[in-house]
Amino acid sequence: MKTVVLKFGGTSVGNIERIKKICKIVSSYKKKKFKVLVVSSAMSGVTNDLINKSKKISDNFDTAEYDALLSSGEQISCALIAGQLNHIGIKSRSWQSWQLPIITEGPHKNARINNIVVKNLKKFLGIGGVPIITGFQGVNKDFRLTTIGRSGSDATAIMLAKFIKADECIIYTDVDGVYTTDPRDHNKAKKIKKIYYDEMLEMASLGSKVMQPSSVQDAKLNNIEIKVKSSFINKTGTSITASKKDFSNQIITGISSTKSNAKITIVGVKDRPGVAASIFEPLSKNLINVDMVVQNISLDGKETDLTFTIKSEDLKKTEKLIKQNKKISYKKLSFDRGVSKVSIIGVGMITTPGITYRMFQALASKKINILVISTSEIKISVLVSARHVKKAVAALHKEFKLD
Repeated sequence: MKTVVLKFGGTSVGNIERIKKICKIVSSYKKKKFKVLVVSSAMSGVTNDLINKSKKISDNFDTAEYDALLSSGEQISCALIAGQLNHIGIKSRSWQSWQLPIITEGPHKNARINNIVVKNLKKFLGIGGVPIITGFQGVNKDFRLTTIGRSGSDATAIMLAKFIKADECIIYTDVDGVYTTDPRDHNKAKKIKKIYYDEMLEMASLGSKVMQPSSVQDAKLNNIEIKVKSSFINKTGTSITASKKDFSNQIITGISSTKSNAKITIVGVKDRPGVAASIFEPLSKNLINVDMVVQNISLDGKETDLTFTIKSEDLKKTEKLIKQNKKISYKKLSFDRGVSKVSIIGVGMITTPGITYRMFQALASKKINILVISTSEIKISVLVSARHVKKAVAALHKEFKLD
């Protein structure tokens, strides 16, 4: 008998009617004689509402209490799902993270799952039950509730699939798969049938909101094949996999873009060993993610200009940290909120020459200026003015025959 883990996102359980609908999906797997485990997010809007409540209490709300507060959202949705399943004749019960437990390590707000005790889940599955498990959360060595980052329910489902040795892990969301780019921004976007872990990891980290990057990484490390499907329409989704596929006609798999970047330039920094570390150390300690980095050395080698990007929401904190940093001296500090990153992703570019030229030429043909460039084996990212993002995505989508 096959075992499947079904994860339902916030929009999938957004109201009572949607909860009734996803219970029909669960029922369809039971009819196929699957052992079914369900992982649920909080109902759409609930987590944001709880975050807003914490902000009304304090701008520096205690992180442990923040996790205790936010974890209540999944408790509600899981109880409602279990209640509906019992109502339609399917034996079910909800499990909170501490009841298994789901053991985490790392800081509050951003913990990682280390282990899941599945003994009681296996017993319940053995008698035909469907366990409903709270996503997004766990418990640490001090028996405090922790959360594992926004969209962390994906990670819960993937790690549960690992420890329960499930045959499938299916992520149900409000889209029917992974697309070549965001279909809301480009109407010629196509659904991708299969995508490598590395490609999906790049797309997730570069702006695609279908899955959380750390969840894709967990799937890759544990070789858990994932399917992304819609809970609203019955269509074939996207498989995220390590299995080989034909890339003869597919150089670029997808294009990602961001809408909330800020560019920081520190001009006239004294160039000496360790200066970059001195700049980025306080940002790292404050959990500010630095993305694209460009360094320009003066002709005499005595000074350097350092440009890097961060999320716009971290701009004020970053400015404050740089100005308070006594380990560095500089001539000027400048900021630009109106920038976005556009990236092309595909394992096919490893063995295909001319990709960089084609990307830059396609952007130049639309008179789009490139501010910063970064590359890896399977992606090229450029920073452009935010007002040019849609035009850039459309040009690249056409250039690499994704329309």
